[in-house]
Amino acid sequence: MGMTDVLIVGAGPTGLVLACDLARRGAAVRIVDRSRVPPRTSRAKGPNARSLEILDDLGVAEEVLAAGSAPLPMLKYRDRLPVAETDPWADSAPSPDAPYDRGRLIAQWRLEEILRDRLAGYGVRVELGREVTGLAEGPGGRHVDVAFAEGRTERARYVVGCDGAHSSVRKLLGIGFEGTTAEDQVMVCGDVDLAEGALDRTRWHQWFDEGGAVMLCPIPGTRTGWWFQAGPERDGRGRPLAPTADGFRRLLARHTALPGPALTRAELLSTYRVNVRMADRFRAGRAFLAGDAAHVHAVAGGLGMNTGIQDAFNLGWKLGLMLAGRAGPELLDTYEEERLPVAARTLDLTSERLRATLEAIRRPGGGLDAAITPDTTGLGVGYRWSSLARGHAEARTARDGERPAPRPGDRAPDAPCVDAVTGARTRLHRVFAGPRTTVLGFGPGSAAVLREVAAAYGDAGVRTCRVYAAHEDRATSAPGEAVVDDEGHAAAAYGRGASDGTGTGTSTVVVVRPDHHLGLSAPAADARSVHAYLHRLHGAARSAERFSGIGGRRR
Repeated sequence: MGMTDVLIVGAGPTGLVLACDLARRGAAVRIVDRSRVPPRTSRAKGPNARSLEILDDLGVAEEVLAAGSAPLPMLKYRDRLPVAETDPWADSAPSPDAPYDRGRLIAQWRLEEILRDRLAGYGVRVELGREVTGLAEGPGGRHVDVAFAEGRTERARYVVGCDGAHSSVRKLLGIGFEGTTAEDQVMVCGDVDLAEGALDRTRWHQWFDEGGAVMLCPIPGTRTGWWFQAGPERDGRGRPLAPTADGFRRLLARHTALPGPALTRAELLSTYRVNVRMADRFRAGRAFLAGDAAHVHAVAGGLGMNTGIQDAFNLGWKLGLMLAGRAGPELLDTYEEERLPVAARTLDLTSERLRATLEAIRRPGGGLDAAITPDTTGLGVGYRWSSLARGHAEARTARDGERPAPRPGDRAPDAPCVDAVTGARTRLHRVFAGPRTTVLGFGPGSAAVLREVAAAYGDAGVRTCRVYAAHEDRATSAPGEAVVDDEGHAAAAYGRGASDGTGTGTSTVVVVRPDHHLGLSAPAADARSVHAYLHRLHGAARSAERFSGIGGRRR
């Protein structure tokens, strides 16, 4: 029986991002889905700012931006008349450390199409119509035997359940999914066509009345397609009725100034109930859960798909290093250690945003903008509590007017800079892109550490990059990449302060994990800490003696 490195169950955005990340690392990855055709789901309205950074790292952000549209202003109505317009992003703008300040509207099926195309470029295709019916850990816990509905059994080193809220993988593992379902908080959803010109497609239209609500958001890439969300019709006992095209027309006529027949088509009809549930663990031996299989929460803030994408980006590099024989098995424990608290906080955040939204829409002019806060960009999510953020030197205290330095576990800031060799404009996130750990060196004193890192780990998935200040002498070259911080944005983002290039500024080494989170920030003189951290992620150095600053000792 052949062995797959990782079998991914579920080919939504979470599973596809994980498959792309593993495939580009050279892992033998397979991805299966019980659907016989690619699901044409569009319930998720698109990636947030942090997910766009991940999609950029995977090389598909430009295609996603082209296929989608910017978030739209929200036009709110009462008694069928417009009463307020709000652009939740009016005061937001890209910054040097975060070039994506907002998400993108794109149908989920279109995002999945883009990711499937990227995956096919690595020679991996989604295996449709394949339902997992059994999981059994092999002798000695060295693999998982996976049984399929068609009667075949296949073997994988690891299995990841990305198969949604009703996850078969989670159920087969016997992992609890505790939480609540709010039977009274119900919404009917679907994709509809409206007669051309029926509504302005540059707005997200929202009708909120005492007796119900209708929301219509244009679907990018279509001429007449809209996302339809509404409070359901109810029977004589007040129980919600199942969604139908005719029901949508009645809701349209009741709450809006549009006649029911303006709705010409309705498909992908579904009923959404507010579920707030989380798996009690995200790992059982060689099996993992990610995305909705691990956590579901209120739709407010649009964090469902995004949290799953970020689960996948956290897990992918850890599985990759394990499969490459670099890391110890304890690295895989950090997936649950880091992502379970994030999921728990997301459940709290979305529930709070739902409460705020339900309160807002009781007043004329209130709308879904109440769900949007800086938290919903995903840019502030970090792992300061993680064991992968320990053993670091304390950050320098910020001077007046400086932002505080990011701490280990935080998202690594972006910054515009210049390639020191070609003179072309680039960004730190471009330097980080691809499946490697990055070691940044700030200040002349970092050159020696970068040389040691390159010699010891250059063939083990670690890249080095010297960040020069604008007027710094570049005679003391270091191996690997080099960029010039010509506008000082990198120094500002990493709390380095101004270095005059004479060595009086602090020389610092920053280790950036493959998922763009800081692992370590240490003075350049502390080569021991840098080596110990890289050893944790990438195993023993090729030649530990090259680390002259630590006397060749290993931890």
